[in-house]
Amino acid sequence: MPRFKTPDYGLKLIPVDFAQQVLPGTFEFALCHLVDNDLDLSALRARYANDAGGAPAFDPAVLLKIVLLGYSRGLIGSRAIATACRHNVLFMAVSGDSAPHFTTVAHFISHLGDEARALFTQVLLVCDRQGLIGRELFAIDGVKLPSNASKAKSGTRADFEREAAKMEAAVQRMITEQKARDAQAGEQDVARAQRTRERLSREAAKIRDWLARNPQDRQGARGAVRLSNRTDNDSAKMATAKGVVQGYTGVATVDAAHQIVVDAQAHGTGSEQELLLPVIDASSAQRRPDTAICADAGYHSEKNLAGLERRNVPAWVCDNGYRQRDPRYAEQARHKAKPDALWDKSEKAKDARTARKNMRYANTDFTEAEDRSHCLCPAGKRLYRNGGECTINGYAATKYTGAARDCVPCDQRSRCLRTPDTTKVRQVAFFRGKRGDAESHTERMKRRIDSTEGKRMIAARFATVEPVFGNLRHNKRLARFTLRGRTKVDGQWKLYCLVHNIEKLGHHGYAN
Repeated sequence: MPRFKTPDYGLKLIPVDFAQQVLPGTFEFALCHLVDNDLDLSALRARYANDAGGAPAFDPAVLLKIVLLGYSRGLIGSRAIATACRHNVLFMAVSGDSAPHFTTVAHFISHLGDEARALFTQVLLVCDRQGLIGRELFAIDGVKLPSNASKAKSGTRADFEREAAKMEAAVQRMITEQKARDAQAGEQDVARAQRTRERLSREAAKIRDWLARNPQDRQGARGAVRLSNRTDNDSAKMATAKGVVQGYTGVATVDAAHQIVVDAQAHGTGSEQELLLPVIDASSAQRRPDTAICADAGYHSEKNLAGLERRNVPAWVCDNGYRQRDPRYAEQARHKAKPDALWDKSEKAKDARTARKNMRYANTDFTEAEDRSHCLCPAGKRLYRNGGECTINGYAATKYTGAARDCVPCDQRSRCLRTPDTTKVRQVAFFRGKRGDAESHTERMKRRIDSTEGKRMIAARFATVEPVFGNLRHNKRLARFTLRGRTKVDGQWKLYCLVHNIEKLGHHGYAN
């Protein structure tokens, strides 16, 4: 029978050379070299005033190293980072066996503030010196992430006024009822009612205090009232594919050459349209006059396109209907119809799928003749031109109307007409663009997007910016922001984008 050596997994006291743990070619090697040699941390060090007295402080260079190393390993909490500094040899080597307390780490991250912008710019200059920024195409996109805020405490000032009044009325009602029951109530019931009254009174007082400190509702981009939040008034309630979250939108501008993030911002709004021009202005120092900008449909608006033209920025910003016009997406419905292992087979889902299947025919289901004399419906019948060119909401259009002999006996009336019992025939309008002498920015952008160059740019945008979000969200496990306030969250978002850029530096031979 063969004999093998028995492995020993017990406690060992062995000498460790920390310098040998940080190997060239790794992220931590590039990080240490960058912080020690290329970053100016004098502004961070100037915050300390313990020259003549007080205990020695942790060097900001050490704290920055372990925070960025923790983010690169998927550790977002200060407790997890502090624990790694005590038990993980790599963290010990990077920090010089400093082992700061988790409160020190949390204080450093939350008070980094505007210095995160300076650090981000310095790392960007290093990337530029290494030739990693091509400046041919900048792709812009954003990701909505929850933050350290309560979604249940969102609303307008009127909502909070009603909530506080309701709590105060409940307290008064409980006091009145308690006085009537004091004679026969037991001590335990009296104590429970007292605790409830105190809790409601405290909550009402907190709401009144918040209302006093915030005398105005938040205003949206168009002057509409935006929901406030009592835990973090800079955050916003946003709809995502995972449901509604209370958080921030992290926007990144990514260079197409090596996927370097050239600008990173966090905003407390779910509207991407109002973020495009501020991002364009922030990245102006990194752009050349011929640097192309590409963004998805969330950033498309007539106002944004006009702003891009005023700035002379060559841009490709697709609209919501560009896939319907692109023949490459003609068979995308075939993939959506494939069976899904996670398909919901409940009766409610079946009813919803049946309703979607029986949706009314849209204008895109009708085929217009080249001479515009008629169009064909999905049943193969002709709809005839209804007069000359008309104007609908400022847009030039051609209208077609079906014949009663075809529409009335048709077996697809329920899918073609909103009210098949009262409407006899179907009408269809094909739009030609904005009526008037001046063509709209949207129409011109549609032609750019539909061109061969436009299709190439849209594909390049997706291949440029989406891998960055995949790296941050999946590899770095960035599922939420842990701070409150736009300044702090913006700093944390920049730190994560710093980690991505430093990884790129390490992969391209920086400091080796």
